[in-house]
Amino acid sequence: METAEAAEPIAVPKTSYSAEEIHALLPHRYPFALVDRIIDYVPAKHAIGIKNVTFNEPHFQGHFPGHPIMPGVLIVEAMAQVGGIVLMQIPGVQGLCVFAGIDKVRFRRPVVPGDQLVMTVELLALKRKRFGKMRGRAEVDGQLVCEGELMFSVVETATTPEGK
Repeated sequence: METAEAAEPIAVPKTSYSAEEIHALLPHRYPFALVDRIIDYVPAKHAIGIKNVTFNEPHFQGHFPGHPIMPGVLIVEAMAQVGGIVLMQIPGVQGLCVFAGIDKVRFRRPVVPGDQLVMTVELLALKRKRFGKMRGRAEVDGQLVCEGELMFSVVETATTPEGK
């Protein structure tokens, strides 16, 4: 009979990530780091991330003066970064995750300073650990802001074993 001291600890998958942990997983840096926290994560399946939208973000200086609206392309990029958390932790996936395409993207309402963007991204397909598709959905206060499909490719970089 084994004692509690001799038993191996069971690894419990991490289900949330702080800004510092996201910073360690993704290459994006200010002003392009668009995910503040991951509040739910299921390995190789989906993640839910948040972005606290503040008036101090540089894009609001010109988009639009006196009526700041978060550019739609940055909402899509924020969803892709949440997807990067899912993708880059799959064993065997190495490199830099880049857009290969976007489909069926629709914007339903503007995102403004003070909003908290909640993004849910689900992995739909992964081929050869190099190409795939995700479905993204962004909401503010439970209202749909943006949704669409994101296609990606994982490319070699100078810092990956294949890129040396």
